[in-house]
Amino acid sequence: MDDPTPESETVTVRILDQSYPVRSTLDRAELHRLADYVQKKMRTISTQTPHGDLVRVAVLAALNIADDYFRCREHRIDRDRAIRERTAAIEAAVDRAIGGGSPPAEDVADP
Repeated sequence: MDDPTPESETVTVRILDQSYPVRSTLDRAELHRLADYVQKKMRTISTQTPHGDLVRVAVLAALNIADDYFRCREHRIDRDRAIRERTAAIEAAVDRAIGGGSPPAEDVADP
């Protein structure tokens, strides 16, 4: 019987000159892309906090990444809400058209 869950593997990523073996089911390229993102955040913070130790830099990077995530999530929620509202308006217009309602005033021809 086939196991539907993907097989995990260990991939080594480098962040701030440190190697980290990561066991994941993610594709290698995707895992390296994520590590690159973390690397960029940590490098940016480490240049702004030159006397910060690695733990401090990591915590600040995690907060920065969490902020990115929550902003993205809020944007998606707002976008989904707008799509639902537009969809409801279109459905209402179609229901009025199918229900024999009169067309909008600009579509009525003068007799």
